[in-house]
Amino acid sequence: MLRVEKTVRVCNKGHKYYKSSECPSCPTCEKDSKPNEGFLSKLSSPARNALVHEGLDTLQALSTFTEKEILNIHGIGPDSLPTLRASLEEEGLSFRK
Repeated sequence: MLRVEKTVRVCNKGHKYYKSSECPSCPTCEKDSKPNEGFLSKLSSPARNALVHEGLDTLQALSTFTEKEILNIHGIGPDSLPTLRASLEEEGLSFRK
């Protein structure tokens, strides 16, 4: 089994953390930036970050996309779709057909 070396990193806010990938995200900062309410709060960090990066931070914006288009966004997986569908339905919205 290949063992991946983790290196100590320090984010801009001074948090120390260990990472084995090149991903620069700090786990402490990620936890602090998670919304407390709304549909984005129900998603994993990669999915939430992917949607925000694409400018999809409202359900109205999300409803202009098809499910297939959303799945093509890096960071969004099929496990996110039920949560997104339910959030849209609560507001009387749906993915574009």
